[in-house]
Amino acid sequence: MTDHPRSGIVGAGFIGEVHARAARAAGGVVAAVAGSNPRSSVAAASRLLAERAASTAEELVDADDVDVVHICTPNHLHAPLAERAMAAGKHVVCEKPLSTGVDSSRRLADLASTAAGVTAVPFVYRFYPTVRDARGRVRRGDVGPLRLLHGTYLQDWLSRPDDHNWRVDPSLGGGSRAFGDIGVHWCDVVEFVTGHRITRLAARMLTVPRTAGQSGPGTEDAATVMFETDQAALGSVVVSQVSPGRKNRLWFSLDGSQASLQFDQEAPDSLWVGGREQNLVIPRGAEASTTDAARYTIVPVGHPQGYLDCFTAFVADVYAAAAGNPPDGLPTFADGLRAALITDAVLTSAASGKWVEVPV
Repeated sequence: MTDHPRSGIVGAGFIGEVHARAARAAGGVVAAVAGSNPRSSVAAASRLLAERAASTAEELVDADDVDVVHICTPNHLHAPLAERAMAAGKHVVCEKPLSTGVDSSRRLADLASTAAGVTAVPFVYRFYPTVRDARGRVRRGDVGPLRLLHGTYLQDWLSRPDDHNWRVDPSLGGGSRAFGDIGVHWCDVVEFVTGHRITRLAARMLTVPRTAGQSGPGTEDAATVMFETDQAALGSVVVSQVSPGRKNRLWFSLDGSQASLQFDQEAPDSLWVGGREQNLVIPRGAEASTTDAARYTIVPVGHPQGYLDCFTAFVADVYAAAAGNPPDGLPTFADGLRAALITDAVLTSAASGKWVEVPV
């Protein structure tokens, strides 16, 4: 791979543009882009500042001028494109879910374990410096043994009955939407920060009746999940895409014997540290931050960093891993499989009304 990795973007929607911007900001080149048809590919190549429009997704995956394949398509297309890209010896960044089923997700993770290239899933909330700071404080022992892990991930973009998106259709998005789309982000970042693994859970789901272009039952709009971890903590999370006014509120509280930590993605430049004697708000990049946050703090304290900066840091870490210098905490296809296993347990519990074991 050259000093300027050459990325190919498959999928020209919102997240494809985010990937393209991050690839350029991380020092790469957007070599090619493939949309859903040749016309959309040409338009996307201009909008995403790509060198060329690919004739098809398959042509892009196989192309000699592409080092890193970014799969940003509807979910049902992820698995075949990821498998093809690995077979072609490419580095692969695949949006979650890896696949719409556990078995195919496991197959991709197994293939990734012996693949020539780097395989990564953009669980980008790991890349907020304040999240890394929280992780550093947990690992340093500041909070003591964790007792409660709880929080929410709330959005509102499907809160009206006539709101519609391809994700509502299980044939395109998979059997879970709200949890499979955003709940897995919450679980990933909380497991990453705490070192705990969810081992057992009970879930309930809510689906809002829709009027716009839906035939047959859709996927869930909201879910509540209670869980236990392998280190004897209890937890809960509320996930929703139908909460008016909540745009992208991933919030967690990690409550230990000595302190609590709170993070809010809608105000990500500070970490709340709670104690019996006093509560502190630690700004991102402040002298009180742990060294875990340093790599991802790119501007001085008081200068905001946000979601696009996280995505750039993630892609930069993919490039570093591809160059033989894998950083700590890069989310891989194994983490994508982990998300699929938790999602499957949530669906099973919601259908059965029972507690369900989650493979660790």
